[in-house]
Amino acid sequence: MSYQSVNPFNNQKLKDYPSHSDQDIQNALDTAEQILKSEWSQQVDTRIDVLRKLASNMRERKSELAKLMALDMGKLIKQGEGEIESCARIAEYYANHAKEFLAPVSYETELGEAWVEHHPLGIIMAVEPWNFPFYQLMRVFAPNCAIGNPVLAKHASIVPQCAEAFEQLIIDAGAPRGVWTNLFINSDQVADIIADPRVQGVALTGSEGAGRAVAGQAGKHVTKSTLELGGNDVFIVLDDADLEKAIKIGCQARINNAGQVCTAAKRFILHENIAEEFKAGMVKVFKDLKVGDPLDPETQLGPLSSSDALEKLTEQVENAVKNGATLVTGGKPVDHDGNFYEPTILENISRDNPAWYEEFFGPVAQLYVAKSEDEIVAIANDSHYGLGGVIHSQNIERAKKLASRVETGMIWINWYTDTAPELPFGGIKNSGYGHELSIDGFKEFAQKKLVVVKSPKK
Repeated sequence: MSYQSVNPFNNQKLKDYPSHSDQDIQNALDTAEQILKSEWSQQVDTRIDVLRKLASNMRERKSELAKLMALDMGKLIKQGEGEIESCARIAEYYANHAKEFLAPVSYETELGEAWVEHHPLGIIMAVEPWNFPFYQLMRVFAPNCAIGNPVLAKHASIVPQCAEAFEQLIIDAGAPRGVWTNLFINSDQVADIIADPRVQGVALTGSEGAGRAVAGQAGKHVTKSTLELGGNDVFIVLDDADLEKAIKIGCQARINNAGQVCTAAKRFILHENIAEEFKAGMVKVFKDLKVGDPLDPETQLGPLSSSDALEKLTEQVENAVKNGATLVTGGKPVDHDGNFYEPTILENISRDNPAWYEEFFGPVAQLYVAKSEDEIVAIANDSHYGLGGVIHSQNIERAKKLASRVETGMIWINWYTDTAPELPFGGIKNSGYGHELSIDGFKEFAQKKLVVVKSPKK
């Protein structure tokens, strides 16, 4: 696998990175094993200090790190700065709660005194995507640092500058080498790492295909795994919604990160009473977007991450139209040296159109019109995915009841699918299993050891 940094704004190659060898991997595993057996895994205060220092360092280098993301995968500079702030907050969250989450938990039993202790599980293998080059890594690193698990990480091949920078940030924060090890490796080498008995957990965020491969290998070797895969999230707008607000939030939820977000709003399910007005508003916003250089703070829509991403999205839209979808606006690449695609709206998508079930990873919105809440639920749940979702309504109780009927791992009312360190992040169906963030994410890779002191009376 070739690791290259190619600027998606103009497709100019910035830097090549050599791949790590099998011997490099063995050295990394040996170092991680030493970390696991060292005082590092017993010194929670030291690990907390690293997390706090890491948060501070990332804030100080916010502009520099945001520029790396723009150059590696095209993220808008302002969105990149926001991503770094999210990373800092995650690091601080686990620093603040590490001792609480690691504390023994008592259980009532007639057998005597009982509690569950929390210990490091072992070496963790992380396989991470390019769309949030620092945030995705931090979601794995911070809880495992708090626990004491060393991590080996394979980042996406198109964001090597970010991968290299993240490892250095951790070292600069005071962690010994081996607490987090970046590896430029291929999928076969990942499989070999998962097969190593020293590896006790694997966390993947990525495509459904990658998830199946990793889960299969982890299952074969009885290794704990978590998967955060794709999404085809709904953005439901009821007939009593604040339309101006719903249009503004919905458009941003579709074009954020050039639409390359697993939890982006992708399927807009509109009550028939407001459908035309919502569509008109979305068309206007999309046509007025400023497309351009992600390093320009005024740019609203940047390039897709790679030429391959542009080619795939172009083929998907063309195939959707070929199978009966109506093109409302957009629908083709922008005439530019970089990987730009027009903000696009599709409607009249039938269930026999492949687009109904596909995830469009780019600025393409699908509009569906429903006559009732039952029809809204039927459309929403007729999906292979179940990651996030949104409902807009001024009747909160109505929205709550509808939220309970939508099959998804997360759902937000009168907002977009968002994230926060204290909230669990995870999906159902082909969107994966397990959680990241919050105490739920912490517990995924903590060893839970039951200890019982038998009562002499029993």
